[in-house]
Amino acid sequence: MREGIAPVVRREDYTAPAWWIRSVDLCFELDPAKTLVVNRMRIERNADVQPQALRLHGEDLNLTRVLVDGQSVSFRVENHQLVLDNLPESFELEVRTTCAPEKNTQLSGLYTSGGGFFTQCEAEGFRRITYFLDRPDVMAVYTVTLRADKAKYPVLLSNGNLVEQGEAENGRHWAKWHDPFPKPSYLFALVAANLVCREQRIRSRSGAEHLLQVFVRAGDLEKTEHAMNSLIASVAWDEARFKLPLDLERFMIVAVGDFNMGAMENKGLNIFNTKFVLANPSTATDSDYAGIESVVGHEYFHNWTGNRVTCRDWFQLSLKEGLTVFRDQEFSQDLAGSPSARAVRRIEDVRVLRQHQFPEDAGPMAHPVRPDAYVAIDNFYTTTVYEKGAEVVRMQQTLVGRAGFERGMALYFQRHDGQAVTCDDFVQAIADANPDSELNHRLEQFKRWYAQAGTPRVQARGQFDAEQRRYTLELSQSCPATPGQPQKQPFVIPVAMGLLTPEGRALPLQLEGEDAPQGSERVLVLHEPMQSFTFVGIDAPPVPSLLRGFSAPVVLQDGLGDAELLVLLAHDPDPFNRWEAAQRLSLNRLLHGVQHGAVQLDAPYVDALRAVLCHPELDAAFKELVLTLPGEGYVAEQLEVVDPQRIHAVRESMRLQLAQALHAEWIQAYETHRDNGAYRPDPVSAGRRALANQALAHLCLDAAARHDPVWPGKALQRFKDAGNMTDRLGALSALVGAHHELAEPALYRFHALFKDEPLVIDKWFALQASAPEHEGRVFARVKQLLTHPDFSLRNPNRARSLVSTFCAMNPSAFHRPDGAGYAFWAERVIELNAINPQIGARLARAMDRWRRLAEPYRATAREALQRVASRTDLSAEVREIVSRALEE
Repeated sequence: MREGIAPVVRREDYTAPAWWIRSVDLCFELDPAKTLVVNRMRIERNADVQPQALRLHGEDLNLTRVLVDGQSVSFRVENHQLVLDNLPESFELEVRTTCAPEKNTQLSGLYTSGGGFFTQCEAEGFRRITYFLDRPDVMAVYTVTLRADKAKYPVLLSNGNLVEQGEAENGRHWAKWHDPFPKPSYLFALVAANLVCREQRIRSRSGAEHLLQVFVRAGDLEKTEHAMNSLIASVAWDEARFKLPLDLERFMIVAVGDFNMGAMENKGLNIFNTKFVLANPSTATDSDYAGIESVVGHEYFHNWTGNRVTCRDWFQLSLKEGLTVFRDQEFSQDLAGSPSARAVRRIEDVRVLRQHQFPEDAGPMAHPVRPDAYVAIDNFYTTTVYEKGAEVVRMQQTLVGRAGFERGMALYFQRHDGQAVTCDDFVQAIADANPDSELNHRLEQFKRWYAQAGTPRVQARGQFDAEQRRYTLELSQSCPATPGQPQKQPFVIPVAMGLLTPEGRALPLQLEGEDAPQGSERVLVLHEPMQSFTFVGIDAPPVPSLLRGFSAPVVLQDGLGDAELLVLLAHDPDPFNRWEAAQRLSLNRLLHGVQHGAVQLDAPYVDALRAVLCHPELDAAFKELVLTLPGEGYVAEQLEVVDPQRIHAVRESMRLQLAQALHAEWIQAYETHRDNGAYRPDPVSAGRRALANQALAHLCLDAAARHDPVWPGKALQRFKDAGNMTDRLGALSALVGAHHELAEPALYRFHALFKDEPLVIDKWFALQASAPEHEGRVFARVKQLLTHPDFSLRNPNRARSLVSTFCAMNPSAFHRPDGAGYAFWAERVIELNAINPQIGARLARAMDRWRRLAEPYRATAREALQRVASRTDLSAEVREIVSRALEE
């Protein structure tokens, strides 16, 4: 564990490496207790940098030999670096080290899991394998030889192409791999385990044949079909959309149960958390299937956006992650097919951004998409870098058009293939490929999206001139102060918009000075603190529909009242804004209820939701999103002072009122959508299941309030009879969410059915940890589950399913007036800090927004933070999080 006060790393201090490592020959004698690593490197001096000593990074290594051109040399080890002086201009360096994979609980570097060897090297794990220039701008060609016991580890994998393999003495065997593409050390990978494989040969558009492989534990092979299909679709999509082909003879995915992340894009050998590989209808939900498709696509797309072109330094992380999230979002939307299904995908992406990134932008860990400084880079694998970074890329596509963006991508690879570059290099390529675009004209100003933290606020005010038949839309922008950035300069903000009549008809849009209308939707570009746009030929006060498709990651303040929002909900041709109107109508009532202590739903609001629920043409998936109230966390973000218990009470009251007011409609929705025949994970079928489960949850909630046993009984029967995990878990969730007595035996039965399925047991833990608080029962249950035989804090998936779900996703249960939830959090952070600092730091983020809590929550939250911060054994990862949370 890296303890003590770690130095701050600053982007402005970047310097090129003094040495280049051109090639690497690695030989592993794999043993769980003591693995020998022989590392032979061809190294040459960087002629553009002042000569200096060679400093190689290393952690938790036992160094046994150092040779330069075959001769022993003097060296020293200081501050986790192997230092060599007086070196020739070019030489071969051999470094021999040993490490203990079975003791590596951090799951960074080389570690063991389930009897096999696996690696995770991003961001700085390679230094835990061997001494190296462990930085992304040092790219080398790797040859890797693995030696291991054949009976225990029959499968030996590494990056690139298999060169040769053979038998060795004492029951061992070996395999030699070569990756022809230079790569940074963070993309290195090896796997040695007892695995089985699903294979598929495909032929690319160029006619080249490739072997696709998915490796899993024996017994899980039948759960890999969807992952393989997703990989095949990813290869085809990237070649069709961006002309980017698969560049290796084979592409491998390996699933492992102990993994800190979702997956890792190591060149040609992607290592995945089992959660994003394994699926069949009886064990995986619709969201699991969608997640696998998205993550498989994401990691494959990294082959070009991250691997072939990588980051110069870790401050440029969004160069690969933001761009690749955008690509996987586009992939999922394209695969969804229909405009409605595409809109559902977009809404789901925006919900993630608002629920997680907007609070990050407003909290102590706020940072730009391209951060300026960090203590632990692992703490900056954030929704700002990923999801907001994707929105910044999406805005570039909006400003240059889809075809223009594809031209920019082609120029980006033409210029930078095989290089380590910056976010500025990417934006420059998109702009240069589109010289007449708004992006090119305002390039330096657009780059502020990478440099400035915070979520901009866009205010919109309209004024109608009946005599002149003109409508003037005034847009202004501002951005709140964030740590280290008290003042912000104006952004370039694309605002997709339309105008509707009060009856809901789309109006043709003609700006003052134009000869004729140009369609009914257009993109206005806000780049000044305030701008006005005047539309002519408008006969009546219109209803503005702004920020369509969520065209920029901003908070829109347009001053629309219920009447206008009801028009948008009923008639807006943009599905996102239709959903957004429903969210705002719901949010207004939630905030009113929090302010006044109670809420009573009005008939126009209920009738509008009824109209959506009964609409014969709207897709079920869209209806389910519209009828889902904003989450408690999102409501809290709208308030200056947060009382989590009051928010919970008001939201539960609204849910119950909707359950009662729409009782007949919920029954109709359930009966219409509950039977889908044989399971298919397509968007239409998934949407039908989602709406049926939502209806069942409301019906159980209403029945529990009235002590009516009918619907809970039906839910229990559906739970028992369900032919797929989505419906089974949906029925169980309905019982748990209604606090019904039938929930307990159903939970017991669920565990008994799936006790041998780790990913399903994760769902079992998470369901109980996320249940709506009721008389303190949820907190008591979570504490009890810590001692369950199936729970282990050492497994990241299990820790996330119970502890992180409770602390970060269940505000009413976590934020207790007695502070017991915060004490629970502190204890788990301290425990995880000692086992796996990366997971401990992510759990620590649950307290980012403690300063906005009402008393007595605020005082007890501070005490818990101070308790963690007072520890002398904190890792750099955890210390950075809690220290920044406590900064005034």
